[in-house]
Amino acid sequence: MKKLESLSIGDVAYSANMAIASVISYWIMTYALSGLVGSETDYLGGMWATVATIFVFRDTRMASLSAGAQRFMATCVSFALCETYLLIFPFKAVGMAALLGIGTLILMILGRREDIVTTAITTVVVMVVAAIDPRAAWLQAPLRLLDTVVGIAVGIGLKSLTSFLFFRDCVAKPRK
Repeated sequence: MKKLESLSIGDVAYSANMAIASVISYWIMTYALSGLVGSETDYLGGMWATVATIFVFRDTRMASLSAGAQRFMATCVSFALCETYLLIFPFKAVGMAALLGIGTLILMILGRREDIVTTAITTVVVMVVAAIDPRAAWLQAPLRLLDTVVGIAVGIGLKSLTSFLFFRDCVAKPRK
């Protein structure tokens, strides 16, 4: 049986910080930017921005920046594939499968195998939501891109800000 670890104040602060960043992302997409999209997609946008925030929220600023770049790259590949497809064709399961395969091959060619899963998940979300509302299918890829950018920005921004403030406090020299 594995021994339970004790939590530090830093662990609790990290947990609270991630929770705060997540609710900020959710709030931005469901309330602050809700006028940009229909009310049916407000909650989906909030969820997707929150997922992006959680995805990029890492132990260090550099790890968060790296995760943000990965998330953005994966979302851009999915955006390009889904938007092209949905401007030409309606949702079909076989079309979604083709996009998953094409996206995987593109990322392999680009040497970004670590982004395959994220691209695939994004593609499935965009395509299934397009199937739910075929009248606005072509809007799903740009909306999920916007959600992702907001989530990445909030996650990296809040992580960087609090890391800077915490780090600054830790290395501040005592006054003479």
